[in-house]
Amino acid sequence: MEFIKEEIEDMSDPEPSRIKHEDTEEQIDQIEVMEQKHKLSEVEEKHDFKTQGTKAKKLHTCSQCGKSLQNQRNLNRHMRIHTGEKPYTCTQCGKSFNQASGLSVHLRIHSGEKPYNCVQCGKDFNSSSNLKKHLKVHSDERPYVCPVCGKSFSRPDSFKEHQKTHNEVRDHVCCDCGKSFITSSHLKQHQKIHTGEKPYKCSYCDKSFTVSGNLRTHERIHTGEKPYHCTHCGKRFKDATGLKIHLRIHSGEKPFNCDQCGTKFISSSHLKKHLKVHSGERPYLCSFCGKSYSRLDQFKLHQKTHNEVKDDVCLDCGKSFTTPDNLKQHQRIHTGEKPFKCSYCDKSFTLSGNLKSHERLHTGEKPYHCTWCEKSFRHLSSLNAHKKNCYK
Repeated sequence: MEFIKEEIEDMSDPEPSRIKHEDTEEQIDQIEVMEQKHKLSEVEEKHDFKTQGTKAKKLHTCSQCGKSLQNQRNLNRHMRIHTGEKPYTCTQCGKSFNQASGLSVHLRIHSGEKPYNCVQCGKDFNSSSNLKKHLKVHSDERPYVCPVCGKSFSRPDSFKEHQKTHNEVRDHVCCDCGKSFITSSHLKQHQKIHTGEKPYKCSYCDKSFTVSGNLRTHERIHTGEKPYHCTHCGKRFKDATGLKIHLRIHSGEKPFNCDQCGTKFISSSHLKKHLKVHSGERPYLCSFCGKSYSRLDQFKLHQKTHNEVKDDVCLDCGKSFTTPDNLKQHQRIHTGEKPFKCSYCDKSFTLSGNLKSHERLHTGEKPYHCTWCEKSFRHLSSLNAHKKNCYK
């Protein structure tokens, strides 16, 4: 499933910023000092803590595991680990906890309260422990290394889940459809498909979502927030997936391949749109001229030609265009920019399509085939011109 991340943190996708390790350590130290002060005040309130250094502390020992604790209240609380007792119950969802502090943190899920803030990227968390885990992302500390593939992780739970991918351990099974998952959280997310449960509601519209991460991404449409930015060109994105796909433009990576003509794409959605060209499916019909299109975006652009909407204007010569992309391509005439360079010779091109056609001179590739005579061509335009004569 696409929404399942390699490193699962309820805190969302990879963070957009990096900081110095020393800064992170200082923040972690501050959290630990605050927690220590809180624990100390709790003990003092119970009047069981001996302030005189001369008096020896009376230790209370657990009969189950031998652990020693400072007072009877702490021992009673510790014993719940062995007995399984969970006296603190959430009135909203029925989940139970063995400590009041656990229930207190849990209730913030329902209230949406996130009092712990990361000073490096501004992200908020509902507990100090979650913030402490998150800070490792900024410090680049990844002590858990996979012996099979070498991938490293900042958290032990993420590391254990990753190891299951190598062992193919999927021990969490859906009773409704039999599908199995690596973790219980993945199974819970999946089961919402069967129940129709969508507990995460948008604050701005009526949409609801099965996964909290999908809600956060959706709400950025309303807020305009784009926390993920490309270090190459500065372009910003509302989710990590958008940035990941965009980075392939700079790297040249095209992992999705069309088995019909060999054309490669940077994303599965681009490949899916392209496949309609081969299927002959053209569901979008122009009511003005009857021309049909396989893709909605192409259909909308075509309609602009009838409406004479050309709202993208070149500041150099005043020429107007129906789309920002067409304007960008045109502006290269003024700048002389030719960003698409041939891998085989020194030639460069203003358009990626022209580069692809040119490189076929070097490779000898002819991906376009006539269905009547099986003749092959380098360009689609050449195939279309040939079909007119061949059909006659």
